[in-house]
Amino acid sequence: MGSLRTFTTSVVGPKRTKSRADYNKKLDAMGVPSTVDDVFGSSYSASIYISRILCLQPPKNKVFVMGESGIEAELRSESIPYIGGTDASLRRDMTPEDFTKIASGEVLDPDVGAVLVGLDYHMNYLKLSLGFAYIRQGAKFLATNTDSTLPSAGSLFPGAGSISAPLAKMLGREPLALGKPSQAMMDAIEGKFKLDRARTCMVGDRLDTDIRFGIEGKLGGTLAVLTGVSKKEDFETTGAEVVPAAYVDKLGDLQL
Repeated sequence: MGSLRTFTTSVVGPKRTKSRADYNKKLDAMGVPSTVDDVFGSSYSASIYISRILCLQPPKNKVFVMGESGIEAELRSESIPYIGGTDASLRRDMTPEDFTKIASGEVLDPDVGAVLVGLDYHMNYLKLSLGFAYIRQGAKFLATNTDSTLPSAGSLFPGAGSISAPLAKMLGREPLALGKPSQAMMDAIEGKFKLDRARTCMVGDRLDTDIRFGIEGKLGGTLAVLTGVSKKEDFETTGAEVVPAAYVDKLGDLQL
């Protein structure tokens, strides 16, 4: 009998800002055997896309990050230079001087070739203004994922998509999203794990990202878990756009 291989494309919970190494530690603490290579998060997907597909040429290969330390760790793993992110100097109010220096380009790094937006717990007007200015100057507009909400503590909170949404509104266009349901992420996973799509099942708690990811990726199956955002009535409604092949109330209902 062949071995069962599991990989993670996203960890459900409040820590989507973490790196693959952070996720691996969490899985180990939960008693789930894994290695860093078994984890394939949206931040890592974005880093792979930037380094191996965009192939930004120096010196204009720097990334302006609107996100937390997990994104920075994955960019470092691919030797991608970046600014912004957890830089404490950007966690402040916008000043009249900032308006002047951003408008003139004085404070803009000429080497920035992409703006990568993820979940940022310290988003503010200054960061939005800098990201907007870089994109207007030609930087690529990228997002780790566009999840509208984040389930945590039995409730919903703003997701990474809520951080990129203001920029999308300003620019009149959406970012290139590199997490689920982007098939760019599916192609990257397939290339790394050499998986057989026909024998692969996507398990997740969101219809618009997880289940759509599996369906559009032509996987052998999709399994919705009803402990997150999406509920059974969402896909049992007549004319539902995204319908999983099967569902369970909780992961504990599975017997492997």
